Amino acid sequence: MDGAELGWELSTAVVIFHEAVARRLGLSAIDHKALGVVTRKGPLPAGALAAELGFGASAITALVDRLERAGYVRRVPDPADRRRVLVTATSGGTPDLGAIFAGLGREMGAFLAEYDERELALIHDYVTRTIAVLKDQTARLSSAEDS
Repeated sequence: MDGAELGWELSTAVVIFHEAVARRLGLSAIDHKALGVVTRKGPLPAGALAAELGFGASAITALVDRLERAGYVRRVPDPADRRRVLVTATSGGTPDLGAIFAGLGREMGAFLAEYDERELALIHDYVTRTIAVLKDQTARLSSAEDS
């Protein structure tokens, strides 16, 4: 399998996995990933969430509305700027994904333990650079939509 085919297989498997996780939560994959951003980096303004996901203002409003209706986030006034609203994960509203990700973590840990430090550094470099390329391409696609 060449690199392009392998990349396609990996991206497809990741998207399908996260879609399955999201369905368990009653969400779409992007709603699930947005909730992850809010949980890890929040509270944050809707504009910052939009930038992180490569979304426009109207799309992010609809996404936050869905997460709010599901009870996973809420909008709160920004204490530093009363004109701005922050999106924050609700206490107790964030789903417990421990059971869902436990098996994945075990299996990933098991095969990663087979690599030495040098190999792990190469894997880390590859993944980090892949993330940067994907974020750049997402931004390009998103800016083309806004034009």
